[in-house]
Amino acid sequence: MSSLAQFFLISLGILFPLALLSSVGRINPHRPLVFLALLPALLSIGMIGTPGILVGVLILDGLVVLVALIDLASLPRQRAFALERHAGRIASLRKSHLVTLTIANARRRPYLVWVRDGVPPELAADREEYQFVLGARSRATLSYRLQPQRRGAYQLSQAFVRVRSRWGLWLRYLTYDVDTTIHVYPDMQQLSQYALLARTNRLNLVGVRRVRRIGQDNEFERLRDYTLGDNYRHIDWRTTARRQKLTVKDFQQNQSQRVIFLIDCGRMMTNEAAGLSLLDHALNAMLMLSYVALSRGDAVGLLCFSDEIHSYVPPASGLNQMNQLLHASFDRFPRLVESRYDKAFLYLAHKCRKRSLVALVTNVVDEVNSNQVEQYLGNLTGKHLPLGVLLRDRRIFGFADQSQPQGEALFRAAAAAELLTWRQQVLTDLHSRGATVLDVFPEEMTAPLINQYLEIKARHLL
Repeated sequence: MSSLAQFFLISLGILFPLALLSSVGRINPHRPLVFLALLPALLSIGMIGTPGILVGVLILDGLVVLVALIDLASLPRQRAFALERHAGRIASLRKSHLVTLTIANARRRPYLVWVRDGVPPELAADREEYQFVLGARSRATLSYRLQPQRRGAYQLSQAFVRVRSRWGLWLRYLTYDVDTTIHVYPDMQQLSQYALLARTNRLNLVGVRRVRRIGQDNEFERLRDYTLGDNYRHIDWRTTARRQKLTVKDFQQNQSQRVIFLIDCGRMMTNEAAGLSLLDHALNAMLMLSYVALSRGDAVGLLCFSDEIHSYVPPASGLNQMNQLLHASFDRFPRLVESRYDKAFLYLAHKCRKRSLVALVTNVVDEVNSNQVEQYLGNLTGKHLPLGVLLRDRRIFGFADQSQPQGEALFRAAAAAELLTWRQQVLTDLHSRGATVLDVFPEEMTAPLINQYLEIKARHLL
């Protein structure tokens, strides 16, 4: 047998067991073992010119193999460690969320370990891996924070441990099944901000206007301190004299009315504005207006649809309804399908027969879906109060607003102007069919939507 053939046989005898360990036991050689095996490997190459050193190479190989096998036996098995994960089930979009991992060592000797949690990229962990020495019969608690970048339900099903052998020649990769479900909801900070501003009569800071009521709701609700801008005719002079402080009367608005949102989840809502999809902006505005309507005693419902009905929440009153709306919308994402407005409005007609404010939030970019929106939203007039919320594309308005465009920019401006003219005709047609229309930029939708609702309530249109 030639020296070259002997070299290949020895190499095969070394590589095959290593491949077997890696595939079956998930055990891989560490850097020190590579350096240890480097000397006999170099001597093996010298066998090509000096066949007489074969015996020395074999002895050295045997010593390396013996040391490697002894160190291999020191690797711990799966049951040597126990791993747990603790995390809150509810997280908020782009808000810090604490997660803790607890790993316990049941063996009588310490190990150098690397711990990595199986976090989806959408949750954006601030630390990916931990390296430390886990003491004998001890446990360690590791903490990191998530900053979710997308709504939805996420399953953290596994955590990974890499452990080093006693002399550091081997690494074993261990996988532990640790199931944790995290639901990422939209940030509800805007709700608390609205409640605070409402209590201090400063809603104008978020764009909500004071709307003068047409007529008067005569049912007395409460007495409260006078604030700047209150109608002086509502001052209760007897209570003011007794308290030595200006006091006004509050009157209740009509309650137990219904607001139903139809949220388009089709391809028209996949565009982005200010880093969020149009659907995200629609859901944020829906939740905000729902909070306002529920706090005023109205009932709120929700229907999400694209080419099929995805979720339906029947109208109900009370702030507990916010939980139902959140659960129905937090894991809803736009789909690249054509929306079926006929299915949505037929389903609504079957489920809701009492007069309601029906707010359709969608986007129109061509005559196909604009004709459907006009047809189905206009058919609600009389039975319900239709409100169409059409989302603008800021890029189109930007092209049309250029001053003195030249060359290619001139053609873009002309195309944008034509689209905007067509869009204005769609709005006019919807108005003529008896529908109320909001034409807004997605990131600026919340305040105009609340103002429109307050105006409808003040004019007793519902």
